[in-house]
Amino acid sequence: MKNYYRVILGAKSKFAKECYDNGFIGADYGINQDLTNELTDNWRDFNEKFRDIWLQSHPDKTKVAAGLACGMLWTISKGYQIGDIVLCPDGNGNYYVGEVASSYSYHPSENLQHRRQVKWYPILIERAAMSQSLKNSTGSTGTSANITQYADEIESLIGNINKPVIISTDSTIEDTTSFVLEKHLEDFLVQNWKSTELGKKYDIYEEDGELIGQQFPSDTGPLDILAISKDKKELLVVELKKGRVSDNVVGQIQRYMGFVKEELAEPGQKVKGVIIGLEDDIRIKRALSVTQNIEFYKYKISFKLIK
Repeated sequence: MKNYYRVILGAKSKFAKECYDNGFIGADYGINQDLTNELTDNWRDFNEKFRDIWLQSHPDKTKVAAGLACGMLWTISKGYQIGDIVLCPDGNGNYYVGEVASSYSYHPSENLQHRRQVKWYPILIERAAMSQSLKNSTGSTGTSANITQYADEIESLIGNINKPVIISTDSTIEDTTSFVLEKHLEDFLVQNWKSTELGKKYDIYEEDGELIGQQFPSDTGPLDILAISKDKKELLVVELKKGRVSDNVVGQIQRYMGFVKEELAEPGQKVKGVIIGLEDDIRIKRALSVTQNIEFYKYKISFKLIK
């Protein structure tokens, strides 16, 4: 199945027109070397090498910022597959749309030196024409955002007649409809974070005023939310489930927590986990009873229509 991505081409999309005119997308991140022989199949191997290189030129930054920068660079340079669809804001409320058409190439001394060729479509998507959920996802922070869950809507906006079906190869996703609804829950929680119980102690992770803790990439899949305590002593991994939560999510969040502990946590920082779901069951209660540093929260939805 082809994937769909939102890609920001330079700060405030300043290179979008250049990319459109010359048929490419790209990234920089201050890694000034040819990556042709460095783009490993394993995202983690790339990060292990280039995170320290990135930190050398950004000594005031955190390991979280380094991990995100290297992860985004790998995603654009290697993670996108030929045939994947990219939506790129033009800075004027519209999105260029195109299809990834080549593997990685290096263009030193040029803007966005790490590049992929793109076959641009003769169409602009107006942001005003998008659903609110798609607006939220395309408006998320970070250079790259996976918006494949909105494939149907994107294809409709492009004008294709045969809309793709959302298919999941993730064995932990039992219902792809529920998978899409989880994204709505995530967007709502992020937007209302400060008014939640978790928001009293934790902030969603930011770097230079930019919120980067939503869908933070890891080597076993993206973290729904990465937060940090207000005293900076704890990192929090939040995993969201739309419906009934079973014990398999415990292993899932433990993998994410292990990644954060090994790759992102500074010396002395603790790592905790929170699972949020509509309902739990006896299996997850048993699993959590012998698991340290993971808590479970239920969410409730209230909808009223009053004349």
